[in-house]
Formats: sequence, structure tokens, C-alpha cells
Amino acid sequence: MNRWLLWLPLALFSLFFGAVAIGLMMPKDNIIESKMVGKPMPSFALPAAIEQRPGLSSADLARGKPTLLNIFASWCVPCIAEAPQLLALQRAGVEINAIASRDTPEDVANFLNRWGNPYTRIGSDTTSRVQLEIGSSGVPETFVIDGNGIIVHQHIGDIRPEDIAMIKKLLEDAG
Repeated sequence: MNRWLLWLPLALFSLFFGAVAIGLMMPKDNIIESKMVGKPMPSFALPAAIEQRPGLSSADLARGKPTLLNIFASWCVPCIAEAPQLLALQRAGVEINAIASRDTPEDVANFLNRWGNPYTRIGSDTTSRVQLEIGSSGVPETFVIDGNGIIVHQHIGDIRPEDIAMIKKLLEDAG
């Protein structure tokens, strides 16, 4: 009987380890649903992040034409990875506006000079207040906004080449 009790901690640990491993390998859902999709963009007005582009307000996102709203930061490595895709979308005629999160004008300007500037307007959100109000939890994130300022889709993470067709279709459908 005493020998069985010696193996009990190992058996319990193995059971716990197995349950954790199964949970990590097979998550319940790998898509995060935003609570803001289908709702109007919260009211905001942000100052310009750089001198070369005007600031951004919620009214700018409700001018009758679908647009993308990209949340980025100069210190964000995945933002660098998505820069070529944003430039490709801009070349395809997509209007892209941005919110620079927790950044300085100098760092934003250096980032855009180095990686390209696909943005029509760039608002500076130094405290992440607007970013949090629209349901963004990190950078980069991109929102598809219809012409009435309604959030149609939230893309979490960097835009990859395989995402471009889907984003174009969402913009087309939002028009």
C-alpha cells in the first residue's frame, strides 16, 4: 500500500500536465470577436502625429467611403512586417488612416521615412485612450470602417500578403 502512495504525486502531475498540453494544442477558439464590430466608431479627435499629415477624428471615418484604420507604433516589430502590405493596399486605391499609439512625432516620422507612409491621416494617441475605446488591445490592428463610420471588421495582428484579398473584399462589401 505504501508503494502506491509514493507514485501518487507523479500520477497527479502527469494528469495535470496532460490536461494543460491538450488545452494548449486544441484551443476552443482562435478567433477573437470584437465587441465593437457592427457599432459606430466612438467620437474622438486626435492631433496630427507628424507635420506632413493631418490629425484624425471619428468624423473623418464617416465621409461616405469605406476606409481602413490602422493602429501602429514605431516601436512595434510586427508593424514593420505589415508595412509592405499597407503600401500595396494604398497603391490599389485603398484609403488608409492611422492612429500612432504611445509614440513621439520624431519616432513616427523616422518609422514612416524608413518603411513607407501609406496613410492619409495620422492621429497621435499618446495615452492609448482612443485605441482602447475602439476595442484595440495592441499593435498592429486594422479596422475596416464603412462609409457611415461603422466598424465592419477588426483584424488583429499584422496584415500578411494572404490577408490582402480578404481586406479588399471587406472594403468592397462595406461600400
